[in-house]
Amino acid sequence: MDDRTHPRRPTRREAIALGVGAFVVAAVPLARARRVRVVRRTIPVMGTIAEVAVVERDVGRAQDAIDAAFAELRWVETRMSRFSAASDVGQVNAAAGHAAVRVSDETAAVLEAALSWAEATDGAFDPCLGKAMALWDFANRSAPPAAQDVQRLAGQRLYRSLDIDRRGSDTVVRLADANAAIDVGGIGKGYAVDRAVTALRDRGIDRGLVNVGGDLYALGTSEDGDPWHVGIRSPHDPRQLIGRLPLTDGAVATSGDYLQHFDHGGTRYHHLLDPASGAPRRTDAHSVTVRASSCMHADAAATAVFGMDAARAPRVLAQMGDANVVRAV
Repeated sequence: MDDRTHPRRPTRREAIALGVGAFVVAAVPLARARRVRVVRRTIPVMGTIAEVAVVERDVGRAQDAIDAAFAELRWVETRMSRFSAASDVGQVNAAAGHAAVRVSDETAAVLEAALSWAEATDGAFDPCLGKAMALWDFANRSAPPAAQDVQRLAGQRLYRSLDIDRRGSDTVVRLADANAAIDVGGIGKGYAVDRAVTALRDRGIDRGLVNVGGDLYALGTSEDGDPWHVGIRSPHDPRQLIGRLPLTDGAVATSGDYLQHFDHGGTRYHHLLDPASGAPRRTDAHSVTVRASSCMHADAAATAVFGMDAARAPRVLAQMGDANVVRAV
């Protein structure tokens, strides 16, 4: 089925709540909604639902721009998914403990950013937990894996085995430790959002939204020139909001224990692993939302500081740039 939809003026509900996943977005003031054309489409990609919405009177131009944005999301998935043996990440993981593998400059840039976050957090953010993620298999498990299997991958600081090297015009990546496997799930979606936003800008779109699961970028302003208003969903009840955030040419990302999880024996096991234990992070928090100038850094920051001590998190974010916690609950 064609994923295009006929452009239409937003209904009252849509004007209040354009958005999927962790956020809802006030697209335009209700009083002016009748003057605005919002072209909006969604696709499944990167293990979640991606949505692009643009404010544009020229429907053909809007659809072409959305096509380009979706193409960028799919390109990143093709290059960086750990689930694909043919991707850069899949090939590096298959050669772990053995050979170096040539990768694209884009994959190398994401891995370099991930290593920066790993070093800044002393390993609390680790992009090499692919085998631990596969062991927990949150999409299919209903009970935790055996304790000895979890312990084997715990406390290894696997990111230290990741080596990125320039050889002439080529970039090669090697995992020295056979227990390491790259998983850029905590930073790759944000990078993909940034590429999609660039695709929109390159095609003359200056107002819109790109939302991939819990990673969102608000491009420009709403129709009346005011910021977009991003509503943060409650981790306890997605019908409720726990806060609202004005956003213009900026990114916001949420990490939470309610996004991917299973419950067993009265305990929730979620997908945000603690590299020190190899198991889901133990914390009283259920979600953390971070704002930054780029979605890649918002994504990494939200993953890195989920469950982090409240005094430490601001220091880590300050060290890494302009990211800041908006809400933690």
